[in-house]
Amino acid sequence: MAAVGWIVATLSLYAGALVMHKKVNAHPVLHPMLLTLGGVLSLLALTDTPIKLYQQHTAVIHWLLGPATVALALPMYAQWHKVQQLGWRLVVAVLVAGVVAPVLAWGCLWITNAPLAVQLTMLAKSITTPLAMETSRIIGGIPALAAVFVIVTGIVGAIAGPATFRLLHITNPQAQGIALGAVTHAIGTARAIKMGEAQAAMASLGLCLNGIMTALILPLVIP
Repeated sequence: MAAVGWIVATLSLYAGALVMHKKVNAHPVLHPMLLTLGGVLSLLALTDTPIKLYQQHTAVIHWLLGPATVALALPMYAQWHKVQQLGWRLVVAVLVAGVVAPVLAWGCLWITNAPLAVQLTMLAKSITTPLAMETSRIIGGIPALAAVFVIVTGIVGAIAGPATFRLLHITNPQAQGIALGAVTHAIGTARAIKMGEAQAAMASLGLCLNGIMTALILPLVIP
């Protein structure tokens, strides 16, 4: 299959995954990213195409991760009044969320003596895919594995988040939104949209703030 064929196939699978995701009421287990991944892997297996060849054919999609990262500035700008209103409390909440979750996950890998590159990759698991891949590359991690960690983190968080809120009696919409956005990035933000407007707004804010802070701080802490 030529490069254009693989690009069209990938985008078609993603479009179909979006339709299916809506039909199941946006259930996080059937997230479009996960469905598309399964479809692409199935096509690669059926056509006996190496992963590296697929990456070469679809390099333009990978390139689009750059503009997608820059586009994160838009929801950040839209919620800037919230940043000014909440001030240091918002920054501290996002900072704690951005540190505790990755460090706990990293600690599990460190205890099991996982390879150092895998440990470093885990530190970027709670930010959106474009930032996670680039940050992992800078600190000596594995960009492709970072994407996997990000997807798994988002799906698990989107499923467990609302249940955790009920268990701990967390009813504040702002707290719920910040937690989902800062810890489970875009997938958690999609889940927050289903919960309410306030949760969605704060989740997008938490997503942007944590992504920016992690991308800036990690390379400084781990040169």
